[in-house]
Amino acid sequence: MNMKHNPANLSLNEAQKDILTEIGNIGAGHAACSLSHLLNKTISMNVPNVHFAPFEEIMELSGGAERIVASVFLRFSGDVNGNMFFVLPVDQATRFVRALVAEDFSFANPPYPEIALSAYQEIGNILAGSYLSALSDFLNIRIAPSVPEVAIDMFGAIISFGLLEISRVADYAIAIDAEIKNHEANDQNESIKGHFFLLPDPESLQYIFSLLGEQLQ
Repeated sequence: MNMKHNPANLSLNEAQKDILTEIGNIGAGHAACSLSHLLNKTISMNVPNVHFAPFEEIMELSGGAERIVASVFLRFSGDVNGNMFFVLPVDQATRFVRALVAEDFSFANPPYPEIALSAYQEIGNILAGSYLSALSDFLNIRIAPSVPEVAIDMFGAIISFGLLEISRVADYAIAIDAEIKNHEANDQNESIKGHFFLLPDPESLQYIFSLLGEQLQ
């Protein structure tokens, strides 16, 4: 029988949500420093919200299953195992990468220059790696990320691989909002808004929740 965990048994209380948001902002601070060095620009990043979202909401956060997005995917392993995605709308991903490479291109119009794909892969690697490193340090666990992969496709097609295992036993994943600002851009009020989706394997998801509970004692 294919049993799924009751979502009520795996829901973030306010304290756990605050911890994950704090972890996110620690990782964001490290990522901003690395991006500033990489882009040679003043970059800031914050994580305004972290929540435990049903898969239907994950789809909506990225504009629906059929919306074309630019994603960086990696697998992580160690004391916890799972998948992680960093997702941006293609227009924002294009703008982000153009700040790094001198190429007139758009992720909305294939084929894509190899240098643009490599740059986005490195940006995603920095962002996802910084979050996983902060999570590892805060919870005192070992997490090793794989080499990231880039995909430009419909969000539903991209995320389906990561959902394959976890969807058998749960209907939720950890969604992490991310807001990145280039302080040297012409429009100081314009920021890049994307999402991380953390999809631990079922046993790892339970373990992370148990560790978050211990942090509150």
